[in-house]
Amino acid sequence: MNFKGWRPKVLVAHTKLPYASLKNLREKCDLIFANSSNRAELLEKVKGVDGILWASVQKLDREVLDAAGSQLKSISLKSAGYEFVDVAEVRLRNIPLGYTPSLSKSAVAEHAIGLALAAGRRYYDGRLCIEEDKWPDEPQTFLGMELRDAVIGIFGFGDIGQAIAEKLQSFQPREIIYCSRTKKEHASVLAKFVSFEHLIKTSDFIFISCALTNETRKLFNAEVFEEMKTRSVLINVARGGAVDHLALYDALKNNSIFSAGLDVAFPEPLPTSHPLL
Repeated sequence: MNFKGWRPKVLVAHTKLPYASLKNLREKCDLIFANSSNRAELLEKVKGVDGILWASVQKLDREVLDAAGSQLKSISLKSAGYEFVDVAEVRLRNIPLGYTPSLSKSAVAEHAIGLALAAGRRYYDGRLCIEEDKWPDEPQTFLGMELRDAVIGIFGFGDIGQAIAEKLQSFQPREIIYCSRTKKEHASVLAKFVSFEHLIKTSDFIFISCALTNETRKLFNAEVFEEMKTRSVLINVARGGAVDHLALYDALKNNSIFSAGLDVAFPEPLPTSHPLL
């Protein structure tokens, strides 16, 4: 874009983003950096900016928009999710909002499978046994759950869910099924569309890769864990709020399910006093 000598002021709501990720912005704009976890600093430094690059855990709401002022022209998010944004308020002010729904899909899918392998094959338990010099005498202790010949369930079948299904093909699962708001006709070669009830009752591994909405908030709760197989592995690479963490703690403690691999939590990070940690 040619701004004809004008250099927009852009708030970068983080102080440690990689230099390369800001290269294009630096060439055309004057950047103002703010501590992503300090709301008072964000509200002060957002005043009078023309654009916002939001990489913060803070709410991007009316308070932020009012502090910025009416000259604000653009907002970009450094994330695939936007549940922390008051979208209705942004839309009301006719401000374009950008986010990255597909950019990290391959990396997140790889990470999800890594968590499934680690949780299913009890990598962390094995590590603790080594560190604590408590190697078990039972030879079957760490056999765990295998992806091969397993029923894989994916809840949320957008770009990330489909990337997970695609990468799992080489593990030779018995079946890959998914539950989503809509049936994805183009993805029928990757997985079979099923109901939520069918997914939680039949899956050996369940991957959560949905958006966080009122419908999905704490959807994975005590009742759902009771319906899951006792040998099932739960993987969450979506949002921490999709899982009731205290209910998950009880399910793991009571052996209602086999294990869980969590990329996300709520709140994040979990307090050190939280029983799940």
